[in-house]
Amino acid sequence: MKKCIRLLAATFTLALASFAWAEVAVIAHPSAGFDSLTEDDVARLFLGKSKSFPSGAQAVPVNQNEGSAARDKFNEAVCKKNANQYKAYWSQLVFTGKGTPPKDAGDDAAVKALIAANPNMIGYVDAGAVDATVKVVFKIP
Repeated sequence: MKKCIRLLAATFTLALASFAWAEVAVIAHPSAGFDSLTEDDVARLFLGKSKSFPSGAQAVPVNQNEGSAARDKFNEAVCKKNANQYKAYWSQLVFTGKGTPPKDAGDDAAVKALIAANPNMIGYVDAGAVDATVKVVFKIP
């Protein structure tokens, strides 16, 4: 019995570690007028400090749903905030009338479909979900 519990715990730990190591790709529409963005460009868009792409086109950032591994990794790596800090940051901006947070668009498939259908949107997905319908403009290892 103890052996079984240890094996189960080890399997669970490895599964969690594989999620933590997954690359997150920031994606845009294939026709976007740029091929890449810097981490600062992406952070400014998702923190409401910028409303347009470097090309000048309007940018509409979309998040994955709260609690997703990709969202947590994205917020910590790019926005430099954990889930609670990110939520508090946007709550303060909304309360003071200084901003509106990016909409929650769903999982990898939902975000990818939105980006593929709208040249003004930018989002992020697990790098394994990327295909020819979107363009990777930044990667988080």
